[in-house]
Amino acid sequence: MTEKTLLNRKVAPRIKDAVDFNLELKPCERYKLDNGVEVYAIHAGAEEVLQLEWVFYAGNSYEKKDGIAAATSFLLKNGTSSKSAFEINEQFDYYGAYLNRNCYNETANIIFHGLTKHLEALLPLVQELVTDASFPAEELAIYQQNMKQRLTVNLKKCDVVANRLIDEYLYGKFHPYGKNNTHETYDGLDLDSIKSFYDRYYRHGHVKIFVAGYLPVNLFALLNKYFGQLPFASAPEPEPEHPRDPAQEKKQRVINDPTGVQGAIRLARPFPSRHHPDFKKVQVLNTLLGGFFGSRLMDNIREDKGYTYGIYSYLQNHLKDGAWVISTEAGREVCEATIVEVYAELKKLREGFIEDDELLMVKNYLMGTILGDLDGPFQIIGRWKNLVLNGLDESYFYDSVRTIQKITGPELNALAQQYLVDDAFYELVVV
Repeated sequence: MTEKTLLNRKVAPRIKDAVDFNLELKPCERYKLDNGVEVYAIHAGAEEVLQLEWVFYAGNSYEKKDGIAAATSFLLKNGTSSKSAFEINEQFDYYGAYLNRNCYNETANIIFHGLTKHLEALLPLVQELVTDASFPAEELAIYQQNMKQRLTVNLKKCDVVANRLIDEYLYGKFHPYGKNNTHETYDGLDLDSIKSFYDRYYRHGHVKIFVAGYLPVNLFALLNKYFGQLPFASAPEPEPEHPRDPAQEKKQRVINDPTGVQGAIRLARPFPSRHHPDFKKVQVLNTLLGGFFGSRLMDNIREDKGYTYGIYSYLQNHLKDGAWVISTEAGREVCEATIVEVYAELKKLREGFIEDDELLMVKNYLMGTILGDLDGPFQIIGRWKNLVLNGLDESYFYDSVRTIQKITGPELNALAQQYLVDDAFYELVVV
């Protein structure tokens, strides 16, 4: 190495802001199985592991009886006609793999993590769960008992009650986004309804497959062998209509624990889904308001006033509709003062000047977050899954990056004047 190529350690390297990075979303490979099931794949990573996810349109938006979608999702792994729940779990454990299932509003998933070399040995078992789950009566009874016990404990927590109530106020207690399970919900579960839901929305439902990691060369052949011949639907079944039925009274105070020392505060307003033209810009405004540790809400209410350990705002990312939520827990005696300060921050965003340094910090944070989300195949396929399920393509990703890079303070002020209006927010305190 010559003297000219040596680094001068006395001169600090030039700092490049994250907002100046040129971020790229790794392209996604796409396949179709023989039965039309779409497969999205990211081949990346040095370790021989992979993540494989089956996304069914089997969320609670499709259920005709409360709690059925979640119960079906949970019990899917708890027995088939030839294997008990113990035997199923033992087989995954033997190969060092992990299988989980989750239920959401529109979708439900089965997600597999394991070594690439063991995929062929375990795919037949996943196929068995999708086609031959038996839903033993004793497993349902255990599920009902456990869920009721968990609910009893959770309903004593002010933050849990606040999360349940604010969704109910925003959407209505019968809307999929606003309804909450009760003890009566779990008592009313029955095997006939569960098996009917399973047959319609899993065995004959619509599914998309997302896979990422160190992929085997015969991945497509394996997926086609075990899932490409099944009688899945060619398109999701139309959802029943679920009109919003929000609460009329916007200011709510609920006493959940008369002896409690802490209260849960939620301020929320309806806000459109990510298809709205302002959504990408509002994500920047939300970050400035309360979307990270250096936000204005955190600076005022935690750092200056000391009312809370943390306060955040976020945009709910439901597929069909959404909301803008401000969330915190504070001492019982300072809950009302906290709300006053929240409204004061909303007013400052509507009327005040946003400094360039503050906006640059927010932009750098958002770009850094995106960069972190692109660090590894599992994170990348997660980005693609959000795009695909929302009917979007990679142009949305690049538009979001450009929005972060180019948005100005006056644009954020105008958005605040439009959306951060006090009267638009539902206001809830649970103590």
